[in-house]
Amino acid sequence: MTAFSKILIANRGEIAVRVIRTARELGYRTVAVYSEADADALHVQQADQAVCIGPAAVGESYLCADKILAAAQLTGADAIHPGYGFLSENAQFSNDCAKQGIVFIGPSAPAIELMGSKRLSKIAMLEAGVPCIPGYQGDDQSDQTLLAQASEVGFPLMVKASAGGGGRGMRLVLEPADLEAQIRTARSEAINAFGSGELILERAVLEPRHIEIQVFADNHGNVVYLGERDCSIQRRHQKVVEEAPSPFVDESLRSSMGEAAVNAARACDYRGAGTVEFLVDADKNFYFLEMNTRLQVEHPVTEMITGLDLVAWQLAVAAGEPLPLKQSEVQLRGHAVEVRLYAEDPRKQFMPQTGEVAQWRVVEREDIRVDHGVRVGQTVSPFYDPMLAKVISWGEQREEACRKLASAVQDTTLLGVNNNKLFLQNILRHPSFLDGSATTAFIEQHFQDDVSTRGGSPEAETLALAALLFFSRDTSDRKGWRNSSGARHSFRLRFEGEDFAVELRITQGIATVSVGDTTLVLTLLAMAEHSCTIEHQGVRETLSYAFSSGRLYLDAGRGHFSFEDVTQEAAIAAGGVGSGQVKASMDGAIIDVLVGEGDTVTVGQTLVVLEAMKMEHQLKAAVDGVVESVVTRVGEQVKERQVLVTVASQADAAE
Repeated sequence: MTAFSKILIANRGEIAVRVIRTARELGYRTVAVYSEADADALHVQQADQAVCIGPAAVGESYLCADKILAAAQLTGADAIHPGYGFLSENAQFSNDCAKQGIVFIGPSAPAIELMGSKRLSKIAMLEAGVPCIPGYQGDDQSDQTLLAQASEVGFPLMVKASAGGGGRGMRLVLEPADLEAQIRTARSEAINAFGSGELILERAVLEPRHIEIQVFADNHGNVVYLGERDCSIQRRHQKVVEEAPSPFVDESLRSSMGEAAVNAARACDYRGAGTVEFLVDADKNFYFLEMNTRLQVEHPVTEMITGLDLVAWQLAVAAGEPLPLKQSEVQLRGHAVEVRLYAEDPRKQFMPQTGEVAQWRVVEREDIRVDHGVRVGQTVSPFYDPMLAKVISWGEQREEACRKLASAVQDTTLLGVNNNKLFLQNILRHPSFLDGSATTAFIEQHFQDDVSTRGGSPEAETLALAALLFFSRDTSDRKGWRNSSGARHSFRLRFEGEDFAVELRITQGIATVSVGDTTLVLTLLAMAEHSCTIEHQGVRETLSYAFSSGRLYLDAGRGHFSFEDVTQEAAIAAGGVGSGQVKASMDGAIIDVLVGEGDTVTVGQTLVVLEAMKMEHQLKAAVDGVVESVVTRVGEQVKERQVLVTVASQADAAE
């Protein structure tokens, strides 16, 4: 038996909080590590000890193995749990832990190294008899070879980064003419994200199911699988909804996939928690996709249908204990569904968001679980993944679990940063999701014009409510205004750079609000610090809001909105659609500047590339013209809406 008593969690956010919870229940002491940006984070507050390991950038903190190992030595931690992401699938880090006598709570370095390469793992799986997608996984990585091999694989095909995951370095190529450019961009993204430009090619399986099998192995030769998870609802190859068991998988398919996953684990002498991912076509043929050598983000759905604590299993295996159950003893009960709550704006192509959390309230209800690392007042920075929380439900039947989860998501309060709450609710209530027929093409097929993803101006009702809340805040005697007789109040509210005129008339506590040609009648029945009760057209409803730094953050059931009252501000001209100013879309780092002063550019041309929240964002010209100034450089950290490039439009030049 390998004894340890203090566990350092080499991660942050919700997974760090989740590991701390189980470790504490089992009597282990815990150590958090944190960057300067996370000094007041929830995982830091909940651990027994905490050590700062550097600046906000992950390359100077959470990815620095030497700093994490130094923190373990400083605190006397004799085991490290890597969570997921960061160093969780870093073979060298696993080796470094062993050299210092620290237990790495995960698989061996050789297993991590093998399965961390899509190319090498696929070769190993073919040798182990695990079904694989036809493709090219050779060691000749020249563009010429990849182009030649693509014709053998056939189109459509997938170009994939061999290292890493999360959809980065992955491209679907439909036509041969597009292949060379897609290889170039996939390789560049892979190098930036994972430090390796190695690629593989695979025949594209269109509209498949994404099914994964949870496996566990110990040091005594035992390997089991704990059912499957359906992760088919994806956006840009990133999972959005996960559930267990899959509505598509029958007992025969579950057994076949489970046995294949166990064979995959045995082929690399695996130990601990792992996930073998498969693509499954409409005829229930399944193909190996990859193996994740760590705990998965979506592990809670497996926990809820098995009644097991997978982190506790990880700690037991790391301590040298045999698996708690044999395969025949694993029982699945009910149905569980999970969604990922992101700081992103579905109305802007899901662009990651930054800002301060003004209000956060989770649902406390039977069969609902919320894993999070959020606290009021924290800053959501551009340095880390935008996932803030996971909301999970359980039910005896799938329909019940979906209904409970949709309601819990709707009742979760997150104000201060734009988020995907409405998007998640609408997915969970969509007929094609509820009937169990959704594939990986679900979002593309059904959510291109959903209300949650539609851009444009706020609806009249949202603007009216915002004006009423600003008025109520600015009225010193909040009861007194109800006795006003016909007083008129004009507001100018700003939403994302656009101003809206709203007029309010108060008569005996009832507000008649005019927004353009629309008139609404609202009654404010109650107003608490972060919620208000409104009656509109005979219907009463309680809504969430928050004021912070002079701004109003509002969730009225139509998405998250942020307003500024600029009634007293003089009207000024501002760059909008067609503006020559190219601004940072969010806080981040400049990784490429593609133009210089005097260059001629056209609408849609990429001028600057910004990296934020592990994604690259191309900032494009909105006008034809000539570059007037470039006020940024590669490597610079910039703030949201900071001007980076100014283009003199052709129209301006002609004047």
